[in-house]
Amino acid sequence: MAGEVKQGEQSAPDIAAPLEAWRSQSLARVQALPWLLFILMMGLCLWLAWKAFGPDELGDPLATSLASFEKQNRLTVFSAELSPVVASKDSRFFGTIESRQVAVIPARVDYTLDLSTMDRDRMGWDGETHTLDVRLPPLEVGLPNLDEGRAQYLREGIWISRDAQDKLTRANTKLAEKQALASAQNDVLMGLARSAAKDAIRQNLAIPLQVAGYGDVTVNVRFDGEKTEQ
Repeated sequence: MAGEVKQGEQSAPDIAAPLEAWRSQSLARVQALPWLLFILMMGLCLWLAWKAFGPDELGDPLATSLASFEKQNRLTVFSAELSPVVASKDSRFFGTIESRQVAVIPARVDYTLDLSTMDRDRMGWDGETHTLDVRLPPLEVGLPNLDEGRAQYLREGIWISRDAQDKLTRANTKLAEKQALASAQNDVLMGLARSAAKDAIRQNLAIPLQVAGYGDVTVNVRFDGEKTEQ
């Protein structure tokens, strides 16, 4: 009997050792769980930051350019300040009473581009050189905007009735509009307006492409009928 009791006492350490090892492993798992969750959260945050702020794949440069045009269907690129000098005559009572009026009427003429006609057929993209070629529609010259509030008049005649004065003023207004429009269409002013239009289009297209990730972009602009820039 004594021998059996001693054998039982020797078996107790054999059961306690695996139990202690199991408890140690469970404690290690519990302590490692917060670190594992922390690593997973850090990984998720890094992935979200990459998606939000990391480099995106470049899209279609022509679509980016067309989006810039859609924001403004008509673009005023240049304005000319003119001062037409015109004169009109009036005759009444079989020519016995004549009057004359000279007028200097300030006028402004705007030069605009109709961007609603811009489509892919008017643009070309060279991915190797990062060059965008743009062909613009003809420049449009607007109707003169006369500032009759600042007009100066010189009238000549022995007697000028109110009716004659109104007739002379209306006639000079029409002449001033016609003269201002003709002056606005001369080669010098048209050349300045075209240059201003090209500069405006280059700036309006280069900046969105740079923001989209295309880097330094060259934008070549020409009008219908002009030769391609070299």
